[in-house]
Amino acid sequence: MIEKEEVMHEDAEELDLFDSWRSLEFNIDENYEYVPNNLSFRLASDALYFFIAFPILKILTKLIYDLKIEGEENIRYLEKGAVTISNHVLVLDCAMIGLATGFRKEHFTTLAASFKIPFVRKLIKLLQAIPIPEDINNKKNFLRAIDDLLKNGEIVHFYPEASLVPYCKTLRKFKNGAFDFSIRNNVPIVPMVFKFRQPEGLRKLFKKKPDVTLKVLKPIYPDGMQIEIYKERVYNEMKENI
Repeated sequence: MIEKEEVMHEDAEELDLFDSWRSLEFNIDENYEYVPNNLSFRLASDALYFFIAFPILKILTKLIYDLKIEGEENIRYLEKGAVTISNHVLVLDCAMIGLATGFRKEHFTTLAASFKIPFVRKLIKLLQAIPIPEDINNKKNFLRAIDDLLKNGEIVHFYPEASLVPYCKTLRKFKNGAFDFSIRNNVPIVPMVFKFRQPEGLRKLFKKKPDVTLKVLKPIYPDGMQIEIYKERVYNEMKENI
């Protein structure tokens, strides 16, 4: 089962990352719509994602990180829903994961506090962000929303390390949440690993921090495994490729 701490923090960046920007009220109750399904929202979301965010982020991540993506076929051609996971090492790593999935839009869970940031709250909502409720009493609807997405063939991303550690080169301990969703809904986990490499050519003259490769690994299905065994198998597969 998913523990309270995992529900609250598994897919969030550091709590203090945007503290100075938060100013708006944002509350989640039993009537909150985690995944809006009305036509106008879907059209606006698709327009923002495919015609604005996707091309801009593709250029931006190439310029800043010389991003290279390997193994896109392991996620783009899945015929049903999936849970994706990755190490959490860059502020923009969620954007890179979105580029890897291509025209299969991905949902990202995030702290509810992210929805208190002016303007950002509307932007991330349109880009399919799902707030994690701070009140454990509202967990039931949150879990149901994720389950429904997976059963309907959607992709949901989790950061099982629970927090962002910039440019970390080692894989940290995993929490259970992503694996619980995978087992409950009988969908695969598609592991992804961010790896760092030294800049080449002219980039090494002005780039101090490393460039980035995102490798998408093959799907791993639960196949009746207990959660600890499943988690260990996925962890080891990622560790071998990091």
